[in-house]
Amino acid sequence: MVEKSAPRKVEKLSAVKGMNDILPPESTRWEALEDTVRTLMRRYAYENIRTPMVEPTALFVRGLGEVTDIVEKEMYSFDDRLNGEALTLRPENTAGVVRAVVEHSLLYNGGKRLYYMGPMFRHERPQRGRYRQFHQIGAEALGFGGAEVDAELILMADALWKALGLTDVALQLNSLGQPAERLAHREALIAHFEHHINSLDDEAKRRLHLNPLRLLDSKHPPMQRVNECAPQLLNFLGEASRAHLNRVTSILDANGVTYTINPRLVRGMDYYNLTVFEFVTTRLGSQGTICAGGRYDYLTEQVGGKPAPAVGWAMGVERVLELLKEQGSQVEADPLDAYAIVPDAAALPVAMACLQELRALGVSVQMHAGGSDAMASIKSQFKRADGSGARFALIFGADELAQGVVTVKALRDGCGAQITQSLNQTTQWASSLQFSA
Repeated sequence: MVEKSAPRKVEKLSAVKGMNDILPPESTRWEALEDTVRTLMRRYAYENIRTPMVEPTALFVRGLGEVTDIVEKEMYSFDDRLNGEALTLRPENTAGVVRAVVEHSLLYNGGKRLYYMGPMFRHERPQRGRYRQFHQIGAEALGFGGAEVDAELILMADALWKALGLTDVALQLNSLGQPAERLAHREALIAHFEHHINSLDDEAKRRLHLNPLRLLDSKHPPMQRVNECAPQLLNFLGEASRAHLNRVTSILDANGVTYTINPRLVRGMDYYNLTVFEFVTTRLGSQGTICAGGRYDYLTEQVGGKPAPAVGWAMGVERVLELLKEQGSQVEADPLDAYAIVPDAAALPVAMACLQELRALGVSVQMHAGGSDAMASIKSQFKRADGSGARFALIFGADELAQGVVTVKALRDGCGAQITQSLNQTTQWASSLQFSA
């Protein structure tokens, strides 16, 4: 007699820490947010672009800067097994968009307004609003050098907050000037920090001569007072840079957009110049920046293209959705139009033919599914219909089918009123009921 061995227990696998599944019904809120963004982008004439999640590592080293937290600490980089090419999961998407624009000569016939949605990857400690796989929605305007385009992008983001019902969002502005102005400021910063060298931590000392601007981002407590009295870049701006910032603010003023000039705002990437901005909130703790961007007129040249001005922003999807929850103003998807109740499996062929017609007409409908031989009770199906959020129930009972009709019952409006409709005139009554109103 052969003894049967106990079945081997298969190890349960989980998602990578900091890379989260997005499940229903939460995913419906993501879709609703994305739909709102798509509508807004069309109004501002921005077109969708989709770039690979994996890019050459050199793209980010050149574009973001070698002495940045992203490049030094946070990128998921690896060598391709086949050819040894250094590759990186994108930690942000501006550099990828610029690479695509250069590679495909998209600016050949003039400027481009583009937007994207998708996941980004940074290897850091997961916390609320900050994950290893996170999602961004971004808008980039390439080939436009005027301050009015900086303002347009800020106005578009401001319009998005209004469309979503967000209120606790504040705009901060600064100017990083041009390279020569930044160089003069850089020398003044180095002299300032060298004078306070004992207040610098080891990381700040390492970066002092490589990228002193990054020291202004330091969270090291003894450096806070040193940073407060550090030279401000605004004081090094020339006439043209000041005029650019003034044109941006005059447009914002004319549109009633409130802002604060924050001379300490420097952003985390090296590619920025002139206008930089952040939309911040006080409701998300340390992860209070929900959208940030600015002008980056030299990035196209850094990735191998011809010089071309550009400006853009990126929004953190998880943080915006978290802020919506905090404010109690959820973004909701459109409700389901109808739920089909089928008491008897024998009615499924006729019922499903009707549902296909409705779906072809643009009606969203869910069919109860309980197995081919035994359907759930009418009471149970009505309970599920109510729980689905559908506006109507479609009842395909034996009496209805014998008469060639379906009973349409209102679940939300009309106090449960119901009428019968002919199965041969689906187009007419689907339109008259205004399912998708």
